Amino acid sequence: MTILHYLLIALEVVLIFNLIIGVHEIGHFLAARWRGLKVERFAIWFGKPIWKKKIGGVEYALGWIPGGGYVSLPQMATMEIIEGKSGQPEEKVVEPFAERVGGEKGQTQAELKTLPPVSPLDKIIVAFAGPLFSFGLAIVFAIVVWKVGKPANEADNTTQIGWVDPSGPAAKAGLLPGDTILEVDGHPVTHFSPTSADSVTWRIVTSTSTNIPIKYRRDGQENIAYAALFHRETKWYERKALRQILISPVDKAAIFEIASNSPASQMGLQPGDQIIKLDGQKIYSFMSVLSAEKAMSNNLVKPLTLTIRRGIEEFDRTLLAVKPLTPTNAPPLLGIMSWQGETNVTLDHPLPLQQIKDSAGQIYNTFSALFARHGEIGVQQLGGAVMIIRVYSKLFQDDDGWRRVLWFSVILNVNLALLNLLPLPMLDGGHILLSLVEAVRRRPSSATILNYIQNGFAILLISFMVYIAFFDIGDWWRSSRADRDVPVVFAPQK
Repeated sequence: MTILHYLLIALEVVLIFNLIIGVHEIGHFLAARWRGLKVERFAIWFGKPIWKKKIGGVEYALGWIPGGGYVSLPQMATMEIIEGKSGQPEEKVVEPFAERVGGEKGQTQAELKTLPPVSPLDKIIVAFAGPLFSFGLAIVFAIVVWKVGKPANEADNTTQIGWVDPSGPAAKAGLLPGDTILEVDGHPVTHFSPTSADSVTWRIVTSTSTNIPIKYRRDGQENIAYAALFHRETKWYERKALRQILISPVDKAAIFEIASNSPASQMGLQPGDQIIKLDGQKIYSFMSVLSAEKAMSNNLVKPLTLTIRRGIEEFDRTLLAVKPLTPTNAPPLLGIMSWQGETNVTLDHPLPLQQIKDSAGQIYNTFSALFARHGEIGVQQLGGAVMIIRVYSKLFQDDDGWRRVLWFSVILNVNLALLNLLPLPMLDGGHILLSLVEAVRRRPSSATILNYIQNGFAILLISFMVYIAFFDIGDWWRSSRADRDVPVVFAPQK
């Protein structure tokens, strides 16, 4: 890809990310103006403003760091915090409602004292408006997805096994490629990917059994296999691997690219050819071919007979893997460098309500797994802003990625709305909780206690964000290195 293409993707990611955050902040802003609160500043992006202008008593600003925004509302602080100690009229205070880390300094106390008090109801309305607008944007995205469709393929809607690691726990339990999984750990499943609670991957990850019961269908008969657990070894700087049984879904073994002078090239294989059998055995995924290649890396190289389907024609070709000239550490290869993606892509048109329901269900399932007594999912497995940017970057690179971006934006906005309603300090739900306490007590909370709580939670929140970003960045870095195109060159055949 060209540098211009990467820059365009980066611009698209920045725009969509800021649209989502900006709409959330507009909700706070409009609610504050409606309820008559003092709005000091409405800012898009962070850092020192590169542009600002005061209109109608509100300073509008554009920062130089392209990420998010905030609304500065001094009346959302309790009067004790605003008033502070007497005899120090010029002391500055931190605005606790700024929707960002490290809020702007507020006005002087002398100025703040002139502001009228705000009722708990007004504070609740202003705090709730941000999540409400995020939820509204999710509905808008969901309606668009309903109209334009969401790309889907066979792998999205199947539970049929395409490949089983020959030495893995699934193989030892008796599962075979072609088996259709019906239940995992007693839960019915309808697809493989982990986007919801009814997927094979999610049920394996969140299972609590030592040997996972897997109900499957083979040749019309239903059986149950008990698969042990497998955990990939990880370094201290990597996220701890979750439980697996080493299987993957059905995925056609259609060739996309063949290296020159390779065994595959010499035997006349072409892009678009589909491998349907390996040594006479039907295969359900290209992983079977890769696995056979890998098995020869430390063992005797033996010929592999591939049954090829080209159009309506079927024929056999016997290939002997050879070591390429470069890279020098490569194992014996057939020369099939990449595989064709799913070409039978259809467009699903899920109803908006179903999309919202599924998105909310994902949050519920994640928190349920996070706090499960015997579960393995912890905060380390959560993703932050870096992961979100990475997902958007990857989606935008796809030919039909804009449809997937719209669908992912539904999920993200529902996440943003619900997570912000958690009753934690510095979040919108925390402001709502404090306002409810204030309404019951008929006076604001203690300034000293509130200050300790908010500052303490700010430190915890920043630490958590840095902790998650460490793993997000590491995953992105290792993935980008693994995806680098390393030229494979075979010696010319004599």
